[in-house]
Amino acid sequence: MTSTAADLRAALVRRLAAEEGLTDPRWRAAAAAVPREAFVDGYFREVPGSFPTAFEPVRSGDDGWLEAVYTNQTLITQLDGHLNPADTDAPATGSPSSSSTLPSLVLRMWQQLDAHTGHRILEIGTGTGYSTALGAHRLGEENIVSAEVDPAVAARAAASLKTAGYTPHLIVGDGLAGHKPLAPYDRLIATCAVRTVPYTWLHQVTPGGKILVTLSGWQYGYALALLTVTEPGEATGRFLPGHTSFMIARPHDRLPRQNPTLLPGDEHPTRIDPAAITTWTGTWVAQLAAPSAERITAGDQQILIDHATGSHARTRPDGHGGWTVTQRGPLRLWDQVERAVVAWQDAGAPHQEEFGVTITGDGQRVWLGSEDGPSWHLPL
Repeated sequence: MTSTAADLRAALVRRLAAEEGLTDPRWRAAAAAVPREAFVDGYFREVPGSFPTAFEPVRSGDDGWLEAVYTNQTLITQLDGHLNPADTDAPATGSPSSSSTLPSLVLRMWQQLDAHTGHRILEIGTGTGYSTALGAHRLGEENIVSAEVDPAVAARAAASLKTAGYTPHLIVGDGLAGHKPLAPYDRLIATCAVRTVPYTWLHQVTPGGKILVTLSGWQYGYALALLTVTEPGEATGRFLPGHTSFMIARPHDRLPRQNPTLLPGDEHPTRIDPAAITTWTGTWVAQLAAPSAERITAGDQQILIDHATGSHARTRPDGHGGWTVTQRGPLRLWDQVERAVVAWQDAGAPHQEEFGVTITGDGQRVWLGSEDGPSWHLPL
């Protein structure tokens, strides 16, 4: 017997409650009520074994479409900022630029935001509109303001929300600027990652309000932070357990670049195994230490590059069980990373939940353990 959308939705909610920590009955009710299929009428599925990676379109009514919609997975809904599943019948290559985030993460973040009835919410990144609909169902559509930078994505989300019966305030524009006309907000939730927290958010969320946002960077380390605004333009908070990643906000993403030419430089042994910066938190620490650098893995080498200054560093085995690093340019990228990784390892190499962040008008500083512990400034 074929399962209906309602059957699949109910089964997904049971799985999320049993396995993914969906503990709040009000958010379970929202998940049971909002039809995800209304927001994902098509998606791109990776073609196994393809190189470069190709994605084939799957559309409403295709075999497996509805079952995938009610699987706890992220579904890619756009490539390269313009290509949608409805635009092609053939597999396509490209970089994912919009998606419907896996339901467990969306609902977990809504729970972590600690939003209550009557709170005014600013959501950054409407996307398909599914998360927006969950917020509107639980908190009231009149309390939800959602911003989406991509006009085509925003238009599809608006149509999907209307079809599902929700009419929150929808803004087409750069979410990094927030939306001052409807401020202040009690809560802000971002479904994109940023390199640094926009100060506009810190002025539009009322003191005592909370901001839930993923911090990332050009090495693609990720950490989810829950901040409390202490006064206009200032906040403090800690990073949360788990592993959360989002596409980085387009204005914060790195520009496409050619692979660099690696020239000779100064050589010396390194105190750390380069594999340390390939772990979830190790990548995050390396990114904190060298926020302007990009990282390339080439076999057993780790390569750091700062295109603005021409600085780069690369590691290689020394043939005796250790590692040699070659550095060139005005920024000693590996030295910066090595010092940070040693400090992190000396603290026991903890997960990001042992880190915190303090934001003032003078800058944004991530610290380890306590505010007087090792710290690094986010790029402004």
